[in-house]
Amino acid sequence: MTATQSHIAVIGAGPAGLMAAEVLAQGGARVTVYDAMPSAGRKFLMAGRGGLNLTHSEPLPQFMARYRAAAQKLKAAIDAFPPGALRAWSEALGEPTFVGSSGRVFPKAFKASPLLRAWLRRLDAAGVRFAFRHRWTGWDDEGRLRFQTRHGTAVIAAKATVLALGGASWPRLGSDGGWTTILADKGIAISPLRPANCGFTVAWSDVFRSRFEGQPLKGIALSFGPHGLRGEAIITRAGIEGGAIYALSAELREAIAANGEVVLNVALRPDVDEAELVKRLSAARGKQSFSNFLRKAAQLSPVAAGLLQEAAIGAGQSLSAMPPQRLAELINAVPIKLTGVAPIARAISSAGGISFDELEADYMIRKLPGVFAAGEMLDWEAPTGGYLLQASFATGAAAGRGVLKWLASSPPSLRA
Repeated sequence: MTATQSHIAVIGAGPAGLMAAEVLAQGGARVTVYDAMPSAGRKFLMAGRGGLNLTHSEPLPQFMARYRAAAQKLKAAIDAFPPGALRAWSEALGEPTFVGSSGRVFPKAFKASPLLRAWLRRLDAAGVRFAFRHRWTGWDDEGRLRFQTRHGTAVIAAKATVLALGGASWPRLGSDGGWTTILADKGIAISPLRPANCGFTVAWSDVFRSRFEGQPLKGIALSFGPHGLRGEAIITRAGIEGGAIYALSAELREAIAANGEVVLNVALRPDVDEAELVKRLSAARGKQSFSNFLRKAAQLSPVAAGLLQEAAIGAGQSLSAMPPQRLAELINAVPIKLTGVAPIARAISSAGGISFDELEADYMIRKLPGVFAAGEMLDWEAPTGGYLLQASFATGAAAGRGVLKWLASSPPSLRA
């Protein structure tokens, strides 16, 4: 066992942890960032593989509403570090941003690696140290941080600690949710971690699955109870996922938890009036196959036509025998029975975490003086679109400011 002294410990080298470290270093603190992985920002880099969506450009009131029940809890942190500040921060690192057609904000490089490299260089220049392959396992009897390393157990006596260990999605990238047991044992209230921005399981037929796995459904509209939106989805081997599915995932997840399953309706041609669809479908088919007729008359892709066929078979009906009116109705209300939620390990993010009731306004855990928490460890969730990263950056900055404030009000012996 080795024991070392560190002024401030930040545990977790994702966006929240790195932002906390930056704020602390700018405030004059000596900081070491610990992480179980061999390098920083593993999940951040994964998020940037399809274009790093940093934040969103919509007005702040609409922006905050995306956080649902946690909006008021996150408001102060995001007000202090809003989307405009995040864009300015990125530009100061040499990565200017732009607003896409959807209102989402991206670095012009459209990926995470240049931004992360520049950020790590700046942290290094500010004196921030890194200790990788350090897996946090809690505290010892003297309140010191314990880490499991390649060389055995390391014990760290920190003046203050920022926990930024993430949720439980993509555990191979470092966020496995193992911290929940450690904090629960300290009496900290934690909402169970659940998949968010996730896919759902569907009992596809073997024929449909083998033919259409991986195929996109484009230009569709989804509806479920009072909820509805436009977007895209992807057929998977086990079910369905994609941007439009992720946007409804919180409501779908809770409905499945309550009822065991839920029916999601898919409009394949939402921009075509039903009367117009009926007119097109009433045309003579001639000698063409029914699938070709659907492709030409309703402009349905093969996967869309396959989805119609899957629904008809599931209902014990013949798709080709349906009258035009019924077929038109089905095209814009294809029922898909979701039977379960995809595993949290495959989710983009996770819901649940440390209850905000356990935190002071500056993100310190009330029952653990000098210990602060930030990022996806906290009990909030948001859709994709830049909201996830924005709240992670903002709460990391808030926790960093909280540590500085706490140290400034502490006895001189603690600040030394």
